[in-house]
Amino acid sequence: MSRWMVTTALTCVLFAQPSSGVPEGHRFDGKPLAAERIDQEAARLMAAARVNGLAMAVIDDGQVVFTRAWGHRNVAKNLPLQTDTIMYGASLTKFAFAYMVMQLVDEGKLDLDRSIANYLAKPLPEYPFYEALKGDDRWRRLTARILLSHSSGLANFAFLEPDEKMRLHFDPGTRYAYSGEGIILLQFVLETGLGMNIGDEMQRRVFDRFGMTRTSMMWRADFAANLADGYGADGGFEAHDQRSRPRAAGSMDTTITDFAKFLAGFARGDGLSPRSRAEMVRPQMPISTPSQFPTFLEARSPEMMAAKLSGALGVVTFEGPYGPGFFKGGHNDTTGNQAICVERTRRCVVYLSNDVRAERLFQRLTEATLGDPGMPWSWESYVPYDEVRK
Repeated sequence: MSRWMVTTALTCVLFAQPSSGVPEGHRFDGKPLAAERIDQEAARLMAAARVNGLAMAVIDDGQVVFTRAWGHRNVAKNLPLQTDTIMYGASLTKFAFAYMVMQLVDEGKLDLDRSIANYLAKPLPEYPFYEALKGDDRWRRLTARILLSHSSGLANFAFLEPDEKMRLHFDPGTRYAYSGEGIILLQFVLETGLGMNIGDEMQRRVFDRFGMTRTSMMWRADFAANLADGYGADGGFEAHDQRSRPRAAGSMDTTITDFAKFLAGFARGDGLSPRSRAEMVRPQMPISTPSQFPTFLEARSPEMMAAKLSGALGVVTFEGPYGPGFFKGGHNDTTGNQAICVERTRRCVVYLSNDVRAERLFQRLTEATLGDPGMPWSWESYVPYDEVRK
């Protein structure tokens, strides 16, 4: 083991923040949860994968039973990552946004299957940002369900198109293709058509509900004292961005403690009717591609089809050894997040990291300490650290 690996392992142990006053929990496979084992494996794997910071929470029967943070929020300043450190939620924001949208469905303010045209004062292409869709009336087929299940036909983001103009690549509702642009469109419909402020709605309906006191859709000045800066695939440093406006596709700042509260509440079914809670995790759009990206990949994967991978509302569902489950990731150049749940036992794990290299250890750490929930890791394009150079 190199000096860097030894130093990092010792640092991870030194900076680990233990849980306290929480019930004993169980792994996905039903065995007792062993906190010391998780600490040991996290330190070993972080050193091996050269990960600077990692936070993790475990939920059993809808209760948070384990919360930890290891490593640094800023290496140069020797600042420890803590369980209340502000971290990027990235695309985990989409999960929380979908939960909020389903509350609107429960209240009769939004119909999952009604065309977005019915909520807008004028046709979508008459709004400047969407004018490139003029002449393609398929936009009228778009609904909240289609947008939340990533079957809109829109690219992940319009700026990724060769001409940076928005277009529909297939008939809406006919196949899965991940689209942050679709989530942004649903935000636009709620704000423009229903007059909502998404930041305020998320705060009231999600963050306040679950006591997520250090979570917001926009930057808050009080976050500055304890926030995580980021580290890329090459270890390069990037300062934490201060998001100036709510963005349903990924602007949420949160902590491992806060997001675990949300995930536990969702596992219990809090805040939604049983029907809406079930609808969020009902398989709705079969996924047969071997990976999530490229977005419009045509290849088919027998492995993903065998796992019954499917787009649901804000999450992706699968069938594992312990029954139906769902997951949602969150990624950018310096962020690696992953939430995984098994429905029957209401058991979940969530990882937040300010170092994108953490994605290389998620599979190994989960399987070594919690058992294998049947998560289709390769679909998220995760390559374990010990296979990267093979």
